[in-house]
Amino acid sequence: MAMEEFHSPHPKPPQQGHIGITWSALVTRCGSIRVRGHTCACLTTSYELCVAGGLGHIRRTKRSPAGAEVSESPWLRIAEAKRLWEDLLDGRAR
Repeated sequence: MAMEEFHSPHPKPPQQGHIGITWSALVTRCGSIRVRGHTCACLTTSYELCVAGGLGHIRRTKRSPAGAEVSESPWLRIAEAKRLWEDLLDGRAR
């Protein structure tokens, strides 16, 4: 197997005029969150599409020698969160 087969998707670079996602501190809103998608952890910044209780959001993890910083996008209806996820992957949001 080629090494590429073990990697998850990498978000495309932000396009000109991309949507800015408002990132805020991680808030524990519910006891159980399901991760429905994730980007490759080989990059310094990785993302996860999370759903819980009929809502979804994107969790962002930035890793550095000082440790990991985790933040999240606004919680949205699942369909809206999935659209935001696709926009992030395609470079239309960051």
